[in-house]
Amino acid sequence: MSGVSLAVAPRSDPSATEAKKMQSVGGVMGSLRVIELQLVAFIMVFSASGLIPLLDLAFPIFTTLYLLILSRLAFPNFSRSSSSSSQEIFRGSRLFQLYVIVGTTVGLFLPLAYVLGGFARGDEHAVRSATPHLFLLSCQILTENLISGFSLFSAPVRAMVPLLYTVRRIFVIVDWVADDWTRKSLPSNSVIKDLAWLWFGRGLSLANLGYFSINLFGFLVPRFLPRAFDRYFKERDEVFAKTAEDRRPSSPLAASVGQKKTD
Repeated sequence: MSGVSLAVAPRSDPSATEAKKMQSVGGVMGSLRVIELQLVAFIMVFSASGLIPLLDLAFPIFTTLYLLILSRLAFPNFSRSSSSSSQEIFRGSRLFQLYVIVGTTVGLFLPLAYVLGGFARGDEHAVRSATPHLFLLSCQILTENLISGFSLFSAPVRAMVPLLYTVRRIFVIVDWVADDWTRKSLPSNSVIKDLAWLWFGRGLSLANLGYFSINLFGFLVPRFLPRAFDRYFKERDEVFAKTAEDRRPSSPLAASVGQKKTD
C-alpha cells in the first residue's frame, strides 16, 4: 500500500526465523503472493460491475505504460542483482511495520468488508462510493508485486508505483468522503444498526483520507522517493566508475604496447 514490497527488507543478514517473520509482516502489503489471484479476480469483478468510473479504469493502463517508458528512457536499471537486499529502498523498523499493518487494515480489509456489507444490505450507495478505492488499491498491490518480482526496474520506477496510485486514490477517497458526508442521510426514525452502518462508512472514509494523506506527504514524498533516487544514482555512478576503470590499461606494459601501436 505504501510501497512496502519495495521498502521493507531485512535490516542486517537475518536468520531464517527472522527472515520468515519479516516476510510475514512485509507480506501483508508487500508480497501477498497467496492472494494475487484473488486480486486479479477483484480487479476483473470490479471492472465488469459498472461501478468503476472510466477514468479509474484507464488509470492502471496509463500508469503501466508510463512506468515502462520511464524504465526504458529515463531510469534504466543499473543493478544486476535480483536478491531481496538489492530490491530494498527503505529499511522499516518495527514501528514502521505496525504502521503498515494499520494501513492494510484501514485501507484494504475494512473497505472490503464495507463493500461486502453494502452488497448484503442492498446499500448501493456504499458499494459505489468505496469500490473505486478498492479497485485502484488492488491494481497497486498487483503492480508492486509484479515489479518487485523482476530485476528489470530501477528504484525510481519502483518508487513511482505507490506514489502515482496514492495520489490518484486520494482524489477518489475525497469523493468517497463527500458521498458519505454530504449526499447520504437517513430518515429520523432509523434504527440503531442503520445509524451505526452510516457512521461506520463515514469514519472509514475519513480514516482512509487521513492515513493516505499522511502516507503521501509524510513518507512517500519526503523519505521514500528521495532514497530511491539516492540509491539509483549511487548504483549508476558505481557502474560508470567500473566501466571507466575497465577501459584503462591494466598494466604499464599494456600501456606502452598501446602507445607503440598508436605511433
